[in-house]
Amino acid sequence: MSRIYIFFALILLAAIAAGMVRILRGPTAADRMMVAQLFGTCGVAILLLLAKGLDNMVLLDIALVFSLLAALATMTFVRRTWQGNDGEGADGYPS
Repeated sequence: MSRIYIFFALILLAAIAAGMVRILRGPTAADRMMVAQLFGTCGVAILLLLAKGLDNMVLLDIALVFSLLAALATMTFVRRTWQGNDGEGADGYPS
């Protein structure tokens, strides 16, 4: 049964490798950020699969930290790139 989890983790690793093409060729910063989100999501999924497949529950804590960092990276990207009216950021303050 653990081989199935490791097999699916390898498939997700292949998805990350395919995403590298988009990172290198992405025409906009938003494309690159979407791939970074893919990396975060696949990374968390890989850690969860490996935690179950290898019976190593420490990987669950690492997956939780990665998911929090991915959300923080997205919020930072949006805050730094979103331009509202009159040059104000999304929160109403000048950027």
